Amino acid sequence: MTGPVVVGLDGSPASMTAAWWAAHEAADQRLPVELLYSWTTQPLDVPVRQEADIRQRHGRDVLRRTAAELLRRRGELRLTTELVSAPAAQALLERGAKASMLVLGSRGYGSVASFLLGSISLHVLGLAPCPAIAVRAGDPAVEAGWNHPAAADRDEVVVGLAECGAAADPLLEFAFAVAAPRGWRVRAVRALPLSALAPVRDEDAEAEERVRLAQALAPWGERFPGVPVTGHVATGPAAQVLLTASARGCLTVVGRRRHPSRLTWKLGPVSHAALHHVPCPIAVVPHD
Repeated sequence: MTGPVVVGLDGSPASMTAAWWAAHEAADQRLPVELLYSWTTQPLDVPVRQEADIRQRHGRDVLRRTAAELLRRRGELRLTTELVSAPAAQALLERGAKASMLVLGSRGYGSVASFLLGSISLHVLGLAPCPAIAVRAGDPAVEAGWNHPAAADRDEVVVGLAECGAAADPLLEFAFAVAAPRGWRVRAVRALPLSALAPVRDEDAEAEERVRLAQALAPWGERFPGVPVTGHVATGPAAQVLLTASARGCLTVVGRRRHPSRLTWKLGPVSHAALHHVPCPIAVVPHD
């Protein structure tokens, strides 16, 4: 990862939590941070449309206050701010072409507000050419300033794998890269479905899948020898298996297939379930 960590701000507490997560990640990865605010994106909780100069002034204030807060805690950051006139989703997607990751708050208008996916976050998470991370307001896994330390029992990057082939590599690469600077464990999760023909757990099938998963993880363990890794195979609905495996997660990584057209987007059911229910930041990583 070499590009900036781009954060979409909207002035909400969730976007501030997202900015904190981005700041810590950028500092650990030695990446620059870019704070982005779209002054033309009107908040849904503003009953009367504000004048352009008022919205621009508010955007500049949000950028200034957020940058100052982050730099007080992480003075080593290389941080820039940008007030843009383009719609928020468009601006974020454009910068995603060169970014290492995009980070958004998961409360507030146009985001995963109250666990309901809104238009801005849904489009960004479903179309971003780079990993996109959704962070909830007050997330216990995120250190958000001096008075909000991260929960001590969160020490794993959990990655949900739909398969053990080449499509898993971008997810594993991102998970190991995030885990390495902090010494976090990577927990790679595979769920085996129940079926009408096999309505109970098949221990032999689980054992075979553990072997396949270990083979898929071996090259990443060699590339990141300081990162402990656990293969996690269980039988049941994929979303429930991932939720259970994420109990110690400080980040959960899920995948999304790339689409040939920027006019279409799709997040799968497991990604939707993770965004709704997993109690830590969620990274959606595109793959072929």
